[in-house]
Amino acid sequence: MHYSIGEVSDITGIAASTLRYYDREGMFPTMERSSGGIRVFSDTELATLKVIECLKSSGMSIRDIKEFLGWCQEGDPSIGKRREMFHRRLAEVEAQIAGLERTRNMLRYKCWYYDTASEAGTEDAVRDLPVEAIPEDLRDYRI
Repeated sequence: MHYSIGEVSDITGIAASTLRYYDREGMFPTMERSSGGIRVFSDTELATLKVIECLKSSGMSIRDIKEFLGWCQEGDPSIGKRREMFHRRLAEVEAQIAGLERTRNMLRYKCWYYDTASEAGTEDAVRDLPVEAIPEDLRDYRI
C-alpha cells in the first residue's frame, strides 16, 4: 500500500510536521517520492514509525533512534548491537515501571489516609493508628 503524509498522520496520530522531520533526519532511507517530489509512504515506513514511537516512548533520544535505524540498514552484522540495545531499553522501561508502581502505591496510601481522615473529620484519627489498622497492601508506604 502507498500513503500520503496526511493519511500516515491520520493512521498514526503523528503530526505531518513530525513525519517531515523524521524524513529530513534520514529515518526513512527507502521512502519513495512521486514524480512531483511528494513523499510516498509504504507499509515499510509505517512499520518503522511503530518502532520509532516505541523507542521514543521508552525514553530513547532521536539521535539514538537514528543510530539504531542505521544499524538496521547494515543488516545482519549489527544484530548483536540491536539486540543489546533492546535489552537495555527493556531494562530501563522495567525500572521506570517499578518506580511508577512505587509512586502509585504511595498515592494509594495517601488516598486511603485522607479518605479515612475525611470520614473521621480529623487527621488525628489516622495519624496514630497502629500499623495493623492500615490495609496490609499499604503498610509499607506509611510515612
